[in-house]
Amino acid sequence: MDVDTRALKYFIAVAEELSFSRAAARLYVSQPSLSRQIQRLENDLRTPLFQRTSRDVRLTPAGQALLPAAKDLIEQWTDAFRQARVTAAAHDRVLRIGFQATGAGKLGTRARALFEERHPGVSVEPRSFDWAGEVAALREGLVDVAYVWLPADTRGLTCTVIATEPRVLGLHSGHPLASRKSLTIMEIADVPLVWTRKAPRFWVDWWAVNPRPDGSEPRWGPENDNPEEQLEHVAAGVAGAIAPRSMAWYYARPDITWVPLTDVEPLRIALAWPERGASDLVPPFAAVVRELTATA
Repeated sequence: MDVDTRALKYFIAVAEELSFSRAAARLYVSQPSLSRQIQRLENDLRTPLFQRTSRDVRLTPAGQALLPAAKDLIEQWTDAFRQARVTAAAHDRVLRIGFQATGAGKLGTRARALFEERHPGVSVEPRSFDWAGEVAALREGLVDVAYVWLPADTRGLTCTVIATEPRVLGLHSGHPLASRKSLTIMEIADVPLVWTRKAPRFWVDWWAVNPRPDGSEPRWGPENDNPEEQLEHVAAGVAGAIAPRSMAWYYARPDITWVPLTDVEPLRIALAWPERGASDLVPPFAAVVRELTATA
């Protein structure tokens, strides 16, 4: 029997969420599409994997037996793909550096320049990902090393915090709060914030400071998938965006004003790479980053 790894990933998501709707949201697929994939898997196995009622979803004994094996298969398959990609890049003397938005800011630019100066036979490929996508890229072997914005799920990764950045609030330049020199988190309680489904919920909540100090929830504005979409919502005046200070430098535009937030913890930026099977180009690059961090 041939089984699509996608079907196993869908099965694992439903088994962990015990909800087709939550699993569909987690996978960014429609619920009918998810249900069809599970039904095909059950037909191939000739046995139900879930007990479905109007109230809940439960694993059958067959589903309970399949779950650990499915997780092992997906992990082994993912690791094999990652290792093949990493090996190919290392053979070609290519170092692929992942990041989201502004990455490590000016530090990242300086690190690349110094690394290329010291290793002229190596090609450096910067690769940008949507919100929180650099962690998945590391696990899938799409990059060799990445600047990871914490908090993040760093299981299986070696992480070293290399920088911190204060957070700022982006507002349309005509917003009443845009003229302020600084703001506190409770002073922006009425500002709707852009958010994304692409990143884990804990990541979204950290950026939005949810819950607030008084236990309240932020006002949620429109969704976005990347910095460009985020900035369009802010420039239109329909929402604000909490971001690292480097966003004000790299995404400067006259219709957006960035105001410092004084009472929220800063962003921590880590350099990360896989604990096992990392490219042999990662250690010398990490040494360059540490050198620049120490002298900053």
